Amino acid sequence: MRRLYEAPAYDPAWPKSHWRASHPAPFALPTLEGEATADIAVIGAGFAGLNAALEAARESGARVVVLDAVQPGWGASGRNGGFCGYGGAKLSDAAIVARVGRDGARDFRDFQRAAIAHVGALIDDNGWNARQGPEGEAVLAQSPKVWAGFAQEARELQALYGETPELVAPGALAERGLSGPGFHGALILNEGFPLDPMAYVEGLARLALAAGVRICGESPVTAIAPDGGGWCLTTPGGRLRAPKVLVATNGYSSDDLPRWIGGRNLPAFSAVLVTRPLSDAERRDQGYTDPRMAFDARKLLHYFRHLPDGRFLFGMRGGTSGTQAAHRGMETQVRRHFEALFPAWAGAATEHTWSGFVCLTGSLAPFVGEVPGAPGLHAAFGWHGSGVAAASYSGRQIGRLMTGKPAHLPDLVRRVPRRFPIASLRRTWLRLAYAGYALKDGPLPGA
Repeated sequence: MRRLYEAPAYDPAWPKSHWRASHPAPFALPTLEGEATADIAVIGAGFAGLNAALEAARESGARVVVLDAVQPGWGASGRNGGFCGYGGAKLSDAAIVARVGRDGARDFRDFQRAAIAHVGALIDDNGWNARQGPEGEAVLAQSPKVWAGFAQEARELQALYGETPELVAPGALAERGLSGPGFHGALILNEGFPLDPMAYVEGLARLALAAGVRICGESPVTAIAPDGGGWCLTTPGGRLRAPKVLVATNGYSSDDLPRWIGGRNLPAFSAVLVTRPLSDAERRDQGYTDPRMAFDARKLLHYFRHLPDGRFLFGMRGGTSGTQAAHRGMETQVRRHFEALFPAWAGAATEHTWSGFVCLTGSLAPFVGEVPGAPGLHAAFGWHGSGVAAASYSGRQIGRLMTGKPAHLPDLVRRVPRRFPIASLRRTWLRLAYAGYALKDGPLPGA
């Protein structure tokens, strides 16, 4: 396996996350041992892989085997902030229109809405205790200049997608419970909802198992090779042969599994902390009581929300090294940013801090489809830090595609992502991009 970061970033031990602590009995699914066959093999037991496996097995009766390097929920699907909302691409609406036209942009927006509804239906229909708050999300302006641009953005959303977001002026933030020294107005979107990602991904795994899917834990794929009319996947304990394969490892992919993916993806760290429970008085002191999902409009965004038990979740992008020292540095940095944006809670201790990979592509859009020149080999990756809904629905659609059924895959996600220039320098490009974004975003409050 050829991965981009240092070995500690892929440590198979469970991260010390709030989600893992809230669900203390992880799966212990058996490893792949010896020779096995399937109609469809899936690499990665996360949102995309499990949705694909479930769709293929339940709706088409396919024999599906899922291989995971650790267990369901160990990777990004169990480490994220639980924001089920719009997302998938790191492109502005104007850039999407330039690439696929207005109809293509609207199709992609419909895809995002359908993705949110798909996750909600899975949770509600199966009675999973995963929803954690009301619908909608708040985008907070980090400067008066950014707030001034929100009015134009709202008009564009109305003209392009028929959406009518709510604008909350700076003077009205306090009464709406959106107050903070770094916030200068808000744009409220109506779609999306917060969830417990571990409850969701483990619910998916149980549902897939009940549908006849075989999930093998502790079974990292070390090689993918053509095998007659299909593919052979090698793990430390065995080999799995299947005519169709889905690679759904996103930021945890190896650059040589398959070689085609190498240089087209760029894993990037996202770090999260969760505080001790806050009292109602503490929430009022800060002036931030709104229960919606929220994030600011920075390029290096911060994302945050109240949890149902009174704790507060805060996350941010950053970090370009996978060493243990770098991880400790990310923990310090995320705490510093949290205290700058929510100074009244500086005394609220951190109970859990963890990090994980999001995944960018060279085209800043996801890819969902068959790998060019490799019949039967499929991939779904590149959610750009907003993959709860997009990865889930993409998984369902690629499961349909692999079983010969019609699939809703917009033009934007079917386009093959380009490689990053001089792929071996991807981390260098990321450092330079972060430095430029930090200058554009401006300083933290009080800096």
